[in-house]
Amino acid sequence: MKRARQAVAAFAMMSALGACTSTQDAYLFSSFRGDGEDGLHLAWSGDGLTWTALKGDQSFLLPDVGGKLMRDPCIIRGPDGVYHMVWTTGWWENNIGIAHSRDLIHWSAQQEVPVMAHVPDVMNTWAPEIVWLDDTKEYLVFWSSSVPDTFPETADRGDIRSTIGKPLNHRIYAVTTRDFETWSDTFLFYDGGFVSIDASILKESDRAIMFLKDETKRPEPEKNIRMAFAASAHGPFGEATPPFSPRGIWAEGPTAMNIGDTYYVYFDDYMEHHMGAMRSKDLQHWEDITDETSFPAGSRHGSVLKVSRAAIERIIAATQE
Repeated sequence: MKRARQAVAAFAMMSALGACTSTQDAYLFSSFRGDGEDGLHLAWSGDGLTWTALKGDQSFLLPDVGGKLMRDPCIIRGPDGVYHMVWTTGWWENNIGIAHSRDLIHWSAQQEVPVMAHVPDVMNTWAPEIVWLDDTKEYLVFWSSSVPDTFPETADRGDIRSTIGKPLNHRIYAVTTRDFETWSDTFLFYDGGFVSIDASILKESDRAIMFLKDETKRPEPEKNIRMAFAASAHGPFGEATPPFSPRGIWAEGPTAMNIGDTYYVYFDDYMEHHMGAMRSKDLQHWEDITDETSFPAGSRHGSVLKVSRAAIERIIAATQE
């Protein structure tokens, strides 16, 4: 009976893939559940609206480095044809996790990269993301960290970490690497003049767009999504735009992609425990399309990636056996 149900599920997903008529592309969403204890979850879509869990929404990879969590997984496909993933290993760690895969099913040994270990009083290392820099032929990995007694102009505006009674004053930091063995020194990547986390970059032919969360808590909460622009993904990025996420919603974990001439931005509406989505043609006029989208229950923020239909078909075939 179990094999019959699996066969029916596989046939349904294959049929849905065949029904995607716009292009030969599909879209992959990496995410986590709960606090990230059971690791990597993947879902796919043919239209950017309906997302279907792969592997029956079971984990593809269990966390085993750092704080033994796998939050905020971000996956890209490098010019070497290999998929590279980075993630948050725990709430109050000074490191990030990284692993690699050729098929999104089998993953390399996990590596703990101590990107903020040189800062003795760093509070955390959250939501790393990775992009390939075409001009310098290297990977850029960036994340948000809070370092006490920095950025005094906003030092009292973040959430307070109760264990030490100090506010979280996040900014975006980064490193670069060509081989995932040798890493540059950590550097401040973006300071927009406000407490900020969850940066994500969408590359275009003539510019890069950073989507990030304004994490300001006091005197009044912001908790919204803003954008900043640069000529290329390594920056420098300019002043952030006003927020475009829906008013009254505490949004985080933005991830963006293009489908044709339309931008889609997905975010974690974490107070309401579901994913939200915005759509725009010009990055100025935004439409809330949350009601048009569906994600697997319990999806928490991660990243979205354009892949081939063949890649999805291989995952379905391998995980339904």
